[in-house]
Amino acid sequence: MSVKTFACLLCGTAVLAISALPAKAQTAPTPATETLAAPDGGDIVVTARRTSEKLSQVPASITAFNADAIAKADIQRVTDFTKLTPGVTIVSSTAEAGDNQINIRGLNGARDAESSVALVVDGILKTNSAVLNQDQGTLRQIEVLKGPQGALYGRNAAAGAIVMQTLKPGDHFEGGFTGSYGSQKTGAFNAYVAGPITEGVGFVVSGNYDRTDGFFRNDFLKSNTVDNREEWAVNGRIVAALGADTQVDAKLRYGEYHGASINFNSVFHLPAFGGSFYENVNAHPFRYYSNIVPTNDQTTFEASLKIDHDFGGAKLTAWALYSDVKNDLTADGTSADFARYIAAANPAAASVVNACFASTARLTGFPVNPPGFVGQIPVPFIFAPATGSTFGAYSPTTCDGTQYQVRNQQDFSTEIRLASTGSGPIGWQFGGYYLHLDRFTGVSLGGDTGAGVTRQLYNAPNSANPTSQLFADKFRTDVFAGFGSVDWKPVDSVSITAALRYDVEKRRVDNQVPVAIDPFTGGPINPGQTGGAIPSKTKTFELLEPKISARWTISPALNLFGNWGVGFKSGGFNNQGSAAIVNQNFNVAPINAGVLITDDFRKERSSAYEVGFKGKVGPLTYNVAGYYTQVRDMQFFEFFVGSFGLLRVVSNIDRVDLKGVEVNGDLKLVPGWTVFGGFNYTDSEIKKNRSRPDTVGNKSPYTPDYTINLGSQQEFRVANNINLLFRANYRVTGPTWFHTVQNQTKATIFSALLPISALALPAFVGNADYSVTRREAFGVLDLRLGLEGHSWKAAVFANNALDRRYVNEVIPAIEFGGSFNSPGAPRAYGFEIGYKF
Repeated sequence: MSVKTFACLLCGTAVLAISALPAKAQTAPTPATETLAAPDGGDIVVTARRTSEKLSQVPASITAFNADAIAKADIQRVTDFTKLTPGVTIVSSTAEAGDNQINIRGLNGARDAESSVALVVDGILKTNSAVLNQDQGTLRQIEVLKGPQGALYGRNAAAGAIVMQTLKPGDHFEGGFTGSYGSQKTGAFNAYVAGPITEGVGFVVSGNYDRTDGFFRNDFLKSNTVDNREEWAVNGRIVAALGADTQVDAKLRYGEYHGASINFNSVFHLPAFGGSFYENVNAHPFRYYSNIVPTNDQTTFEASLKIDHDFGGAKLTAWALYSDVKNDLTADGTSADFARYIAAANPAAASVVNACFASTARLTGFPVNPPGFVGQIPVPFIFAPATGSTFGAYSPTTCDGTQYQVRNQQDFSTEIRLASTGSGPIGWQFGGYYLHLDRFTGVSLGGDTGAGVTRQLYNAPNSANPTSQLFADKFRTDVFAGFGSVDWKPVDSVSITAALRYDVEKRRVDNQVPVAIDPFTGGPINPGQTGGAIPSKTKTFELLEPKISARWTISPALNLFGNWGVGFKSGGFNNQGSAAIVNQNFNVAPINAGVLITDDFRKERSSAYEVGFKGKVGPLTYNVAGYYTQVRDMQFFEFFVGSFGLLRVVSNIDRVDLKGVEVNGDLKLVPGWTVFGGFNYTDSEIKKNRSRPDTVGNKSPYTPDYTINLGSQQEFRVANNINLLFRANYRVTGPTWFHTVQNQTKATIFSALLPISALALPAFVGNADYSVTRREAFGVLDLRLGLEGHSWKAAVFANNALDRRYVNEVIPAIEFGGSFNSPGAPRAYGFEIGYKF
């Protein structure tokens, strides 16, 4: 179904529905006023179990932000509130705009696999994780649910769910805007207007615009083309009452992102070479000098329609969502270290080789990160240490080639749910879900003649950007699910809920790589083609996901709770030909890596237990919980680099155990002054790993040992209808490993090349020590000071006010002998103004 066809169908359905029945006026949801508790001691009303209930009575750990907290903390998107939530971390946009990985209590969403966290906006489950960190509209409430939520919230909720509510139109006009400007020429503008169209029909229109030059500069191109971006989006919503019992909610959303990509430096971890060949990731000085301008272009279109009908005693909710996200990027390559583009097996590639020699000669002496240097001749350093160039990834010469990546996804999903609305001791709900997903992924490496990147996946050997390696696959998925739950309250103080969901995912992959020759090696452009064209594959993944939870209200100020649930993430397919590359390059002597990579990866399933208590003592509101999760076949992202180019794959860790404790609290010292904090400690351990057996006993990747949140918010009246607001948030993220290989030494490509090089060194000299790839603990302080009137606000802010330098992500490429590292955001400051009516 095309975008235009679905949009017309959506709009036509909405118009017919609106005109069919008499209307009823709409009312906006009742807002709460603080993060955890309202000033009168009441709770935020949340929908964590698909029904409205007080936060203190939900039998699970939840962090909730209402409209007032969202405004005062300046929350716009997921990265803004995950740093305020204990036990939750995110890596976002290090490679490209749609690259989002959330870790909740040790469960991580592996890059190139499905997300582990469900995103539900206004009752509709978003399917594509690429939209996770996009602006979702004018936010009015956010709930972060931890632990398996699939039985209640659907697909990919193995680690938890993020539930958002945006502004609904009321029976009067309202609107507002917020604009900010700060360091790095960073500007942002958000605006909305909402109100009635006619009796019973209301609208919301909102939009946002963000741009920045970024924190880092390309020294070779002398431009801000490292982490610059410009993005905008427009959201439209119409809500209509059709008679006394039916409501229709139609939404459209379009957005664009244009910026840079692949914000990484490469670092070696070779102790025998010493000096800057053996570098700790926490001490690396980031510098950029690629000769290719990195680009990232993303467009997002979403359209949805939701209908609610009250039968009296039961409520029917049905929705449909169409999503189309297109994303591509260009960037410099990683392949100069091993001479892929320095010598050619085919004369058709001579222009690339000549360009490499010419650019090296021109740039001799150009300063690059140690241990790199641009010498007189473009050869890997191990063959000519005195005069040859030492290349890291993303060099200023043409010798490392280019990369072009495409990730497009279209999907259509729909759900129907019937839930009881009575006040009796038993509540229930059941329904069904369907998803059709079409995804295309392509990664193309090419030789660099100095003419830049040709934005297509395959280019002929004698072209300006000849293709040397290509992965390109179409993925098709059909998902069918049925679900239901029963909530039993034998007495007012006790609640027991049992939920069940059954997911079936049918997947197919069709390889799109033409049978062609790599002009640089003489082999096929995809190693999986050694036996001819790669055949299509199909596979079905399914699982039954139960969830049981219970609450016991001991007193109005104390609730005990416990829950258990099963989480599920479907298996899938890597780019076809991945296994052949790993086997041909690393699972042979003398490296003998013994790493198991296949062209498909297994489903992930988990069993999670949580017990805790929450309550209130005087001015203190608190939540304490302990948890244990056993994960089978945890999906994990691996990155391989070598003479073949680069490879992104998903592997499986057979078993990982996660256990920990979490504490949250808000303390109202005096009226207008609240201090708040949270602590999470996660003890993780790999119990079994066929992919890399020697990693048993190591920690779960991307999982910090602990997170600490401390904050204070003071709001005092300084004049008639004018308040002074000061807010400080301090977040400490504990030590973090990003790979299953941790305090270990591993053989690398250098271990294979050194014995046969002019240096004739023993193989162990090329081994890498990965003990230096753990990110150190770091703390980030955000400050905000402003004045607020009845309808306006003005503030100054400083994010990372102490300018703490830290690493955002570390991607070890184990058999490469190093890692690819992305920096965290340095200090940013500016001012903000806002107005509402």
